[in-house]
Amino acid sequence: MLSATTRGMLWMAATGLLFTLLNTIMKRLSQDLDPWVVGFVRYAFGAVVMLPPALRLGARALWPQAPRLQFLRGAFHAGGMLLWFAALPLVTLPELTAIGFSGPIFVCIGAVLILGERMTGARWVAVLTGFAGVLIVLRPWQGAGPGGLSPGMLLMLASAPVFAGSFLVAKVLTRHDVPAVIVFWQHVWVALLLLPFMLAYWQMPGAGAWLALVACGFLGAAGHYCMMRAFRVADLSAVQSVKFLELVWAALLGYAVFATVPSTWTVLGGAVILASTLWLARREARGARVRAADA
Repeated sequence: MLSATTRGMLWMAATGLLFTLLNTIMKRLSQDLDPWVVGFVRYAFGAVVMLPPALRLGARALWPQAPRLQFLRGAFHAGGMLLWFAALPLVTLPELTAIGFSGPIFVCIGAVLILGERMTGARWVAVLTGFAGVLIVLRPWQGAGPGGLSPGMLLMLASAPVFAGSFLVAKVLTRHDVPAVIVFWQHVWVALLLLPFMLAYWQMPGAGAWLALVACGFLGAAGHYCMMRAFRVADLSAVQSVKFLELVWAALLGYAVFATVPSTWTVLGGAVILASTLWLARREARGARVRAADA
């Protein structure tokens, strides 16, 4: 029997793997297509993918219980995507993933201040240790330029608190709607909000690109569904450190697809991140067993 927190962490680990695969394909597509086209088609296909499981609940259940919150989440996520897509061609896959890990700091702060979650010392230690691993990868102390910060990194960093707003709203939405409905409306709103940018930079994808875009739709929808399952069963703050595992997948895929050899700093940072995640998982599982025994 797994505790709710452990189940949430496993769902979040699956989320990270799916999103890393998605980011790999999208970065490859951005070399041939405009990122706005890639983003719009990805979310449009994702909405189509999520429509059947949402409709399985019945046509009446498809309409959200909190439509304003659904729009707010879509607006946050679209804003984050605008910054993210602007940075996409300018950073490597490990950099893209690592900088995104600043998000858990904003998520945890919001979870405490807005959602009223109890942020334990262990969760703070895990998140801050994982973020220290990210800093080891980025090495901001080297300054701007080769080996240091770049405009792409700064754009990616600016997207983190915006995405955090989307995740906080998503956690609230799990109190009103099931994951399939939440993910469906997220994709609908993001696609609609990205539509003007897509029309301004439209270019017709080739046959291979269309197949890759369809794969992006499936991977994105599946990743967001797993994330909603994680948010539904566990505290938002409890599962944030698991996101840091994405750096490991990104380093491996970056080497396999783009021939980007992970640096010693990337390997060292990844080890710190992995250790913090495993430590929190073990501590949360032990705490759940103690609470169950006391009950």
